[in-house]
Amino acid sequence: MSETTFIAEPGTPQLKMEREFDAPRELLFRAYTEPELVEQWLGPRRLGTRVEALEPRDGGHWRFINIDEDGSEYAFRGVFHGDPSPENGIVQTWEFEGAPGHVSLETLTFEERDGRTLVKANAVYQTVEARDANIAHGMEGGARESYERLAELVAQLAAKV
Repeated sequence: MSETTFIAEPGTPQLKMEREFDAPRELLFRAYTEPELVEQWLGPRRLGTRVEALEPRDGGHWRFINIDEDGSEYAFRGVFHGDPSPENGIVQTWEFEGAPGHVSLETLTFEERDGRTLVKANAVYQTVEARDANIAHGMEGGARESYERLAELVAQLAAKV
């Protein structure tokens, strides 16, 4: 099984994540851009996810809500830049609605090799402090768990193809 790697270099407002999946690029792209698939993997297992908007096109917006066991909701939103595709990847902003104005820009790429796909995420924050605050609030653990769930989902979908 592949591990998720994180690189947060001191003094830079950037966070890089990578993970290889045993699935073709198009399947990973679908998992990022189809609401019913996003709801099955995005967020830690203890949280549910509801997709309120997902328009993967230039200028399209998205809004996801994580819901915990007691019904508390945590909403995230953003905008797509450029036209997302398996070949060109996805460029989008991310903002936690609980901390308005703290926006990051994320670029996702999908590199297919021999039926496996390396997903690379590069997030640039407004400041090093903003990046470090996201990490301190559990973003890394949530991302690791999300990618584990994503690996399980694409394995199920690949088996049906």
